[in-house]
Amino acid sequence: MINLQLPVTEDQIRTLKIGDEVSLTGTIVTGRDAAHVWMIDEKPDEVRDLLTGTVIYHCGPVVSKKDGEWIFVAAGPTTSIREEPYQGDVMKEYGLRAVMGKGGMGEKTLAALKEHGGVYLHAVGGAATIQAQSVKKVLDVIKLEEFGVPEAMWVIEVEDFRAVVTMDSHGNSIHKTIKEKSTQIAEKLIHS
Repeated sequence: MINLQLPVTEDQIRTLKIGDEVSLTGTIVTGRDAAHVWMIDEKPDEVRDLLTGTVIYHCGPVVSKKDGEWIFVAAGPTTSIREEPYQGDVMKEYGLRAVMGKGGMGEKTLAALKEHGGVYLHAVGGAATIQAQSVKKVLDVIKLEEFGVPEAMWVIEVEDFRAVVTMDSHGNSIHKTIKEKSTQIAEKLIHS
């Protein structure tokens, strides 16, 4: 297990390779479709410092409010490929070091990871309530009224949030490898 204290440097991220298990501690920011479009279209300065050197988590949390404070009830990943049209540009514009979600991403994001020094972290789907236990505090919520709970950008403090590197800054992608092998096997089965 590799412990990453956020924010991280490009040099730290470039030491990671596919298959590495990581534990994240520090500030991360959730972001889905509406947030990515907003960041590309408007380039808001209010999130620049929050994202530099950290992780954007593709997550639409389930939250509740207790004694005036937000609490994460569920913090599972959402499918990342939806952000493929934007993710590379967001990495470049905001200095992200990692993208986290489920299912992997495509060639554009893989190229951005290599160029800008980033990784894709796969968070386990189906463990949303367990992952929520790693969220220690909600520090801020950006665009809550405009985007709604799942699409808002939740700035959260996490401790020991576990994930696996499945795309690295060296151009390697477990997702791409599995797709290629699966295609080869399927073609053999079809033609046999």
